[in-house]
Amino acid sequence: MWFVKRVNARRDLVALLVLLGYALLAWAVRPGSDGPALDAVLAAARARGTLRVAVDVGFRPFADQVDGSLVGYDIELAQAVAAQLGLTAEFVPTGYDALYDTLTSGRADMIASALPYAPEQGYRARFSSIYFDAGQLLVTPDGSPIGSAAELAGRRVGVALGSDADALARRMVSDGAFTLRSSYDDPAAALADLRAGQLDAVIADAVAARSAVQGAPGLRIAAALSSEPLVLGMPRAAFQLEAEVNQALEDLRQAGLFEQLNARWLRG
Repeated sequence: MWFVKRVNARRDLVALLVLLGYALLAWAVRPGSDGPALDAVLAAARARGTLRVAVDVGFRPFADQVDGSLVGYDIELAQAVAAQLGLTAEFVPTGYDALYDTLTSGRADMIASALPYAPEQGYRARFSSIYFDAGQLLVTPDGSPIGSAAELAGRRVGVALGSDADALARRMVSDGAFTLRSSYDDPAAALADLRAGQLDAVIADAVAARSAVQGAPGLRIAAALSSEPLVLGMPRAAFQLEAEVNQALEDLRQAGLFEQLNARWLRG
């Protein structure tokens, strides 16, 4: 136990020193007495000309590596956000469990990695506005009268076994309102049976559902059943970076970037 406490204390000290270093850099590069200094994180990024972005490579379609290059929804989004800030995105490949550590250690300025909004992490991170909702969606055939979960009574509903959709459906079916079929290995298999008329509806995550609907005609999203907001993460000290990232996201939304990303990366 004493060893764990010593390691935690050392980690806290390192994080404090990193924040102090950022503060000194912000003071050094402040534009003078005529205006407020940049926050420390943004000041360092401006000095380098790069926005260091932590990504968990391999989580498709958000971040993947193809022929030695990083590609994906979050990769393009991070590049676009950095460009809006007048910077170049510099990616820092990181395991998912270590994403927040890249912020506190000063190795990254932003996380762009299908990051769920986690207010409990607010003591060490700031979060952008929502850029994607990865919650569970109800998918039905075109022309189906089903428009909500309340209209599933007597219907055959498919989900991937062990998925978040499976857990949600089991809670919903506790009163025996519909017939649950949860033997599918993945959402794609359930959606294939939906197309074939073997099911009346499928519950699937937003990526699988939107990819299926966009990939071929015949299906539609009937309702959203849950919400899992995805956001960009930044160090706690990066108050101005947060504001500029949120403005960049709004500008990119107005410019139609998210429609382009959905079309390119949610294709089925």
